Amino acid sequence: MKTTQPYLFAVLCILLFSSELFSQTDKEQILSVRKASNAALKSYSNKEVLSYLTEDVLTTTGNGTLLCGKEELEHYILEGGESKMYWVRDTKDIVINEKRGLAWETGIWNGYDPEKSSESIVNGNYSAMWTKASGEWKIKSQLFVTLGEK
Repeated sequence: MKTTQPYLFAVLCILLFSSELFSQTDKEQILSVRKASNAALKSYSNKEVLSYLTEDVLTTTGNGTLLCGKEELEHYILEGGESKMYWVRDTKDIVINEKRGLAWETGIWNGYDPEKSSESIVNGNYSAMWTKASGEWKIKSQLFVTLGEK
């Protein structure tokens, strides 16, 4: 038994070290969710897009329309009909408040309509407030401002 204790200790140390090595930081988690959200938008997977938001999410669209809650946002999306528009957000900065489980993300967004062009036809800046209250990062509030159109 005495000879197995050092081996068990070594294995335990390796497991602890590797879990720290491979665990994502809060910033990496948010960037991962943002990447998945962008992919869901591009593939028109509205249910998946909505899964990254809190139930009471506040969204201000690029033209200033305020949408309260996931249900209202889903209705707004469905009103768009068969539009092929999708948006891609490019994160420029994320600031984390670990104590409160909050984060602030800023960046630029580009809107694409593959039926009109392969290039962005509308764009602007965005900010998002993230919360980790549920144990995973979700968007609590987001603000989009349209600054360019073709």
